[in-house]
Amino acid sequence: MENTLFDFIAKYVSLTEEETNALLSLNLFHSVKKGTVLLKQGQKSQESYFVLKGCIRVYYIIDGEEKTTAFYTEIEGLTPPCVISKTPSEYYISCVEDTIFIASTADMEEQINSKFPKFDTMCRILSAELLVKQQMDFDEFKTSSPEQRYLNLLQKRPDLLQRVPQHQLASYLGIKPQSLSRLRARILKKSKS
Repeated sequence: MENTLFDFIAKYVSLTEEETNALLSLNLFHSVKKGTVLLKQGQKSQESYFVLKGCIRVYYIIDGEEKTTAFYTEIEGLTPPCVISKTPSEYYISCVEDTIFIASTADMEEQINSKFPKFDTMCRILSAELLVKQQMDFDEFKTSSPEQRYLNLLQKRPDLLQRVPQHQLASYLGIKPQSLSRLRARILKKSKS
């Protein structure tokens, strides 16, 4: 898994042996089983996550019903808003699959960034890229129909269709599981016509 991380970092900056060893010394790598809850509503956290293998889901529980807002898979990171605001989390984060991820805290990041300034530069670039991606995803979601959302998912993240239970996928698309089944059938019928 270290290679996955270092290959990703290499896209942004090159590391010296000292920098690589400094990262390895932090004990960043965690492996958890499917169903593990990393963060609960009402809980405080200082950890950010970067998925190396597996799938993490973010969801709210509203009126007893889970509402999925995001899936994070390989080479995607998330910092829960409660980490920045230092308030209890408003949502849950759990693992849809057995997952290997990096967990880091602001203190760890500050320690590395002050010792190796190139990491700070890389983090700023990643933050800007993530912000743009999230804004585009949000705008696309708000302006599209459930069918368009599903077609976008087929095009951009087809792996989720095999990895995520249908009820979670439906929630993510903003529809009921029965509606997702009908939507899939309608799209399949159109493609055969």
